[in-house]
Amino acid sequence: MNYDIIATLGPSSNTPAIWQAMLDAGATAFRLNTSHLTLAQLQHWLDRLTPFLSALNPVPALVLDLQGSKWRLGEFPTCALAPDQHIELICAASSDRPAVLPVPHLDFFHAAPVSSHEIVLNDAKIRLVRESIEPELLRARVISGGELSARKGITFTASDYRQEKLNDKDRAILNQTQHLPFVRYAISYIRDAAELRKYRAHFGDATYLIAKLERQAALDEAPLMAEVADELWVCRGDLGAELGIRSMAEAVRRFSNTIGDLPIPAFMAGQVLEHMTDYSTPTRSEVCYLHDVLLEGYRGVVLSDEAAIGRYPIESCRIAAMFRD
Repeated sequence: MNYDIIATLGPSSNTPAIWQAMLDAGATAFRLNTSHLTLAQLQHWLDRLTPFLSALNPVPALVLDLQGSKWRLGEFPTCALAPDQHIELICAASSDRPAVLPVPHLDFFHAAPVSSHEIVLNDAKIRLVRESIEPELLRARVISGGELSARKGITFTASDYRQEKLNDKDRAILNQTQHLPFVRYAISYIRDAAELRKYRAHFGDATYLIAKLERQAALDEAPLMAEVADELWVCRGDLGAELGIRSMAEAVRRFSNTIGDLPIPAFMAGQVLEHMTDYSTPTRSEVCYLHDVLLEGYRGVVLSDEAAIGRYPIESCRIAAMFRD
């Protein structure tokens, strides 16, 4: 089989020597999640990546994840949330108060009255139940706790309410990078084909545009979105946070059954080799699922934490490439 491996870069994979080793191990493109970077930090990455990538033949693509309409927490000190702990969510860019989490999205608070009582964070690793609502304040109780850090995703389970638009930072990133010929853009939380057409009009026809499928409506309109995008990613982390684990699995299966009819490539993303974030080998189930995904016709996979913050970024690329002819 011939397929692509898009490896996310981060603290564990931040030098030219590691980038080259990842390519030698099987990576075919790189990814940066700009939601976790300031504009200055992104420029620092670009200043080092541009000469490295440009010297290669062929030049690997660099995918920049844009936040789009995805909700993320603001800045606060890393903390641990315990079951039954009471916390507050406030409309703010940052917070230094214990048990007060900032959410810098006013539409998140507008969505609260018409959404479920369950709030999930960090790909649903942490779960809250909403207890009371004020215009720019939610009070909640922790159901499933754990360590939580800044800029992690947050959503209401199965919520359809949010503003569909690029934020100011996304627009600044586009202005900062659109002159680079190897850059591609992946837009998060696209609702449907109508929203994607707005982005296409803004980016222009020459820009390589990736639609991240993280909502049920996006999966439902995947054939229409394939008429506009250059590539589709099924992102199981946020999709699971939106739909719940069982519904996510059922939705991914339905989509996988249709990818042979799509005119553009589809990639599987999210916890592909998650075990390798901490261990040098994958689980057997991860390897079996990787094999099945490729047989189903996916063009390749996107490695996330395994390559960006994991202990074995090079090995994760090598394992991901094990089914190549």
